[in-house]
Amino acid sequence: MNEYSFIVWQNRRMAATAKNTRRTASRERRRQQLIDATMKCIARNGMGSTSIGDVAKEAGLSQGIVNLHFDSKDNLLNETLRHLADEYKSIFSKTLESSGPGAADKLLALVELDLRPSTIDRQKIAVWFAFWGEVKSRPAYRKICDERDRYYDEVVEDLCKTIIAEGKYKGISARSVGIALNSITNGMWLSYLVSPKTFDRDEAMTALTDLLHRYFPKHFS
Repeated sequence: MNEYSFIVWQNRRMAATAKNTRRTASRERRRQQLIDATMKCIARNGMGSTSIGDVAKEAGLSQGIVNLHFDSKDNLLNETLRHLADEYKSIFSKTLESSGPGAADKLLALVELDLRPSTIDRQKIAVWFAFWGEVKSRPAYRKICDERDRYYDEVVEDLCKTIIAEGKYKGISARSVGIALNSITNGMWLSYLVSPKTFDRDEAMTALTDLLHRYFPKHFS
């Protein structure tokens, strides 16, 4: 291959690579567009009343495009739930890494995260509860939710263990504290979903910090 032929080949290769990159980016944008439309439909109509046609109409696309990217409604719903779980896990991990330096600082930051406006978004909360309502009969949903919950529980429990050791607290189970925090947070999410106008984030945060103070008075005043 002479120099000219090599340059032509290299240019063609670069053009093909750029084209594939654009195609991949376009495909990902389209999939995200459909997932966003699915969340809007579920939040508005509920899980059972959301159809492929509804999603296509919400996204301004044809049903054929939905089937092209997800093959079926089940796949679309699975990917929508996974998107929600991955998004939460990513923000949770970033909050864990950026907060600190102590375990108590990190635990408080994670508690605040669950009441952050971007987290306790009414549409997202509605979709979470819609999927949770189907977990019992849908193994795929259960698996995705279990992965998210397991990660959350392990992190919170480890932080609580560190705090218990630091404060030499007696008769306190790190696992029990984690369960209590998770249960109360889920209850607050439901309260916000049902009564958004009367829900007060400051009061909710005060209730959670009061709980932390009762468990760990040396760390939370």
